[in-house]
Amino acid sequence: MDLNRLSPYIRVALDNKLNPGWLIKERVLFDYELLYIKEGEARITVMDEVYDGKPGDIFLFKPKQRHSILSRGTVPMRQPHIHFDLYYQPDSPDVKVSFKPLNEIASHEMSWFREDLCSAPPFELPTYIRLQNPLAFEKMLLDLVHDFNLALPYNQIFAKGSFIQLWIHLLREHQWNQNRHLHSHWQQLTTVKNYLNHRLDTDISVEQLAAMANLSTYYFIHLFKHAFGISPIRYHQLARIEKAKRLIQFTDIPLTEIGERVGFGSIHAFSRAFKKWEGVPPSFYRSKKK
Repeated sequence: MDLNRLSPYIRVALDNKLNPGWLIKERVLFDYELLYIKEGEARITVMDEVYDGKPGDIFLFKPKQRHSILSRGTVPMRQPHIHFDLYYQPDSPDVKVSFKPLNEIASHEMSWFREDLCSAPPFELPTYIRLQNPLAFEKMLLDLVHDFNLALPYNQIFAKGSFIQLWIHLLREHQWNQNRHLHSHWQQLTTVKNYLNHRLDTDISVEQLAAMANLSTYYFIHLFKHAFGISPIRYHQLARIEKAKRLIQFTDIPLTEIGERVGFGSIHAFSRAFKKWEGVPPSFYRSKKK
């Protein structure tokens, strides 16, 4: 999914309780549901996989995903939850929350099923999520639910903004949980990244950077690429070219001087590297400026 398409529509936002023994029979949803267990316990079955939910657990039910919910234990299960579309569609206000199994969905309702955008990047999330510290997520969710049900003017716009914050928080926390080794070295990696951004006129070896991060060269390269999607040396080269491109487009500084400012010893080396990244020589952007 193109991240620019993210424009959520909140259909339902509730904070209610299910008494022990209360059962939501197997069903499929047209949309997504994000459910948080604040109190009590639940037996939740998703596509034949059984989870024993407890306070702090998060469940993401995806379109067409078979699931059932049974409140268990001795106290009611408090379950703040929201039903939503990840991006607004013309029929978003008309789609209902389903309580039916797939074989009972009417033919005219089949078009209501949303595309599952949460089983692949960039929003890949599992059905069951347990955060290391769920309190921040809990507060954001409860605030969203509370404001949504006040039905104040522009509440759908407020809900959209609140949901995006909640969603990004969930994605980040899940990523940290999955990559704890990355989390523990994040400060070192961002320090190196900032260092590279401020040393665009200098050649730097990966060994220097690894020493700065106090990591072995191999492990440093692995972590940096995992964190930023690109190797440290390629990141440095790209940052140089991007700075050069801005200077070409928005100043009248000669190309030779621009090349020197981003660490190239000659106009030939600069032109060669620039064309490798951009597919055109530096003069292309200068001529566009004119």
